Amino acid sequence: MRQAIRGAGGWLDRYFSISRRGSTPGREVVAGVTTFGAVAYIMAVNPAILSMAGLDHHDMIMTTIAASVCGTLLMALMANLPIALAPAMSSNIIFAQVVVMHMGISPAVAFAMVFLGGIVFVLLALTSWRQKIIDGFPEPVVCGIRCAIGAFIVRIGMTTSGLLVPSHDGFAFGLLRQPAVELALGGLALAMVLSYLRVPAAMLLSIVVTSCAGLFVHGPDGRLLTRLPAHVSDWPHYPYHLLFAFDFHGFFANILVLFPVTLYFFLSDFFDATGTMMAVTQRATQGRGGPPLPLGRSAFCADGAASVIGASLGTSTVSAYLESLVGVEAGGRTGLCAMVVAVLFAVSSFFWPLITAIPAVATGPVLIVVGVGMLSTLASPQTHALDDLASPLLMVVITLMTGNFMLALACGLLLHTLLLLGRRQWWRLTPMLVGLDIVFVVFLWLESGMQG
Repeated sequence: MRQAIRGAGGWLDRYFSISRRGSTPGREVVAGVTTFGAVAYIMAVNPAILSMAGLDHHDMIMTTIAASVCGTLLMALMANLPIALAPAMSSNIIFAQVVVMHMGISPAVAFAMVFLGGIVFVLLALTSWRQKIIDGFPEPVVCGIRCAIGAFIVRIGMTTSGLLVPSHDGFAFGLLRQPAVELALGGLALAMVLSYLRVPAAMLLSIVVTSCAGLFVHGPDGRLLTRLPAHVSDWPHYPYHLLFAFDFHGFFANILVLFPVTLYFFLSDFFDATGTMMAVTQRATQGRGGPPLPLGRSAFCADGAASVIGASLGTSTVSAYLESLVGVEAGGRTGLCAMVVAVLFAVSSFFWPLITAIPAVATGPVLIVVGVGMLSTLASPQTHALDDLASPLLMVVITLMTGNFMLALACGLLLHTLLLLGRRQWWRLTPMLVGLDIVFVVFLWLESGMQG
């Protein structure tokens, strides 16, 4: 038995280059458990968001877990990197709120959009065009996209948690004398404090504590906010009707309207994945001995393939998670760390009844914290100039006031171009920017026609 264990350890060491990267199997396992604790909140948050689009909550738990397992395994086995993948906390909001609810597009068409965006990402990852697009895309626009999504996520978190309620002026803050509002504020404070203290499983701990408190707090309807299921665990039931649930005919029939949103899904995965993987691999190298972690085609292909598989399974864009940094801080250096994360996601599928009991008052505060973190991009050095800050700020304001992310993205892009023209900075008018301007002018024209 001891020889078998030693042999398995030797195989793992050779396959994942553990010793060569200055790590040990035990350290990789601990790092994997730490990373899972940091990203596990997605199993509660993503189903809550996608269920707004009319998709079954239990089905979304299963597809979230399945996509996270497949995506993380791809990163572990193809790229040998300690990076966890799961449905992205930006694309899921756009998928449910913008595409399905605002634009009235069916989930099957939206899955086709995510699928096609993932295919394009994989093809670009195999060529040199990936770096050309990164170099040619305006930094203020990238900042604006991230900040506008952050504002959108904050808005959703505030409304789902009950901190914002409809009023004759639009929205008003929830009544502080209501126990549910007080619990939401407490959950928000807890999530922010734990995140500030860099507690590895801050989001997960916040959800668990707030959900447990909800067992003793009644909502406005007089019912307890958290209601425990009859069984804590059960055999997972995968929704096979969501496998390859694509409506390509509906997509191509509305290609002019849907192309800008499809472009967003691609750009979101493209830039988020690039920035996240660069941050994780660079942090794994800083202050540590050993060779730098390789970040090449295999990593980007794994990320793109994860989105293709995620859409095929029935969920939104799957991408690398920045929370993987906590695993790197715990010593993760190889794909074994990611494999541990994938195994823990798979084990979690047996506890889906408990996950369904998590109330919105527990997931809403986490959305707010995530959104505020994305808004912090406004403080980046690239946006200190007024003309570079104007577009992101306009995008944030339009998103918060109207809840229309695509309108905010179009206005931000066009304002950035107008500022460059006004200052005669012709060299900054890249083909990428001009092409996007044309796409979103057509989008605004089509949307105005639909509103009319």
